[in-house]
Amino acid sequence: MSKLDTLKTSLEAALGERIQSLKTEFGEVTLQVRAADYLGVAKTLRDHSELRFEQLIDLCGIDYSSYKDGAYDGPRYAVASHLLSVNKNWRLRLKVYCPDDDFPSVAAITPIWNSANWFEREAFDLYGIIFDGHEDLRRILTDYGFIGHPMRKDFPTSGHVEMRYDAEQKRVVYQPVTIEPREITPRIIREDNYGGL
Repeated sequence: MSKLDTLKTSLEAALGERIQSLKTEFGEVTLQVRAADYLGVAKTLRDHSELRFEQLIDLCGIDYSSYKDGAYDGPRYAVASHLLSVNKNWRLRLKVYCPDDDFPSVAAITPIWNSANWFEREAFDLYGIIFDGHEDLRRILTDYGFIGHPMRKDFPTSGHVEMRYDAEQKRVVYQPVTIEPREITPRIIREDNYGGL
């Protein structure tokens, strides 16, 4: 039995009905659970003697609004966590979808792995995903007065407002974006006999 098969068997035995999906693709195991089971599953993954995922390596938000060229009709937002078991020497991707597209929210897993703290803040800041139970959920990469979430696929690449320092007012001012969208087509100029052709 391969290492990934052993991991899948251990996950099925420990989690049972809480598994929504369990896939092996590209040499990686992805476990998908419901938002209601997310915190409990995370605790089991860390504490169960056959699993022992001691470390959270990464956590990120996902926006599926343009997935499969817009043909996807499932939940818009998801959270993917990458876990490592040093003891068992295996890795796992834990995935959960936010049940409400208008107010994306899942439980915070910072009580399980404190390394999730800044990752959850980043996902909140860039995607607008609320992590219920997070002790300090505030912006981490954008300005405190920033409106919107830049990694949402419906957010304009130029943003809504820009800020600059005004020397006359001696302060930072916010104003509507002055950048005009334009098409940039590269102009290629080739000399005769370029490259020996």
